Amino acid sequence: MTTSSPAARELRAEARVAAPPSRVWQLLTDLSRMPAWSPELLAMVPLKPGGLRVGQWYLGLNRRKAVVWPTRSVVAVLEDGRAVAWDTRSSGARWVWEIEPDGSGGTRVVHRRPVPRRLTLLSRVVAPLALGGSESHADELEAGMRQTVARLKAAAEG
Repeated sequence: MTTSSPAARELRAEARVAAPPSRVWQLLTDLSRMPAWSPELLAMVPLKPGGLRVGQWYLGLNRRKAVVWPTRSVVAVLEDGRAVAWDTRSSGARWVWEIEPDGSGGTRVVHRRPVPRRLTLLSRVVAPLALGGSESHADELEAGMRQTVARLKAAAEG
């Protein structure tokens, strides 16, 4: 059951990319490149051997202005050439990337952040104290997702 909090709403960004899905997938699944595109992510480091796979743990280091915090994410979905998603245990959010051919040789990219159950207590406490409030941080995350998608698009088309 998803909470009805505005901060827990599904966040979304999408774009059409003038590059084939194989190129977009190659970039998207190299998670070491994600910090170059995301305005909040500083690093995403695998914590277990075995590369990108369902069950892999990642340490994320995030920042907003002077606030820096770690997250632990676990890859929950990996559908080759189509979708990758990870659950961030500290917040209760799932970060989803979906790609599909757009019919013209390019790729439709969708980036979503649903909250499958509810934001964690930690997230509901930290966001108001350190991140300017839960709802404003959700708005900022969604704007950051649009930037991330735009930067992925530029990298794929470049």
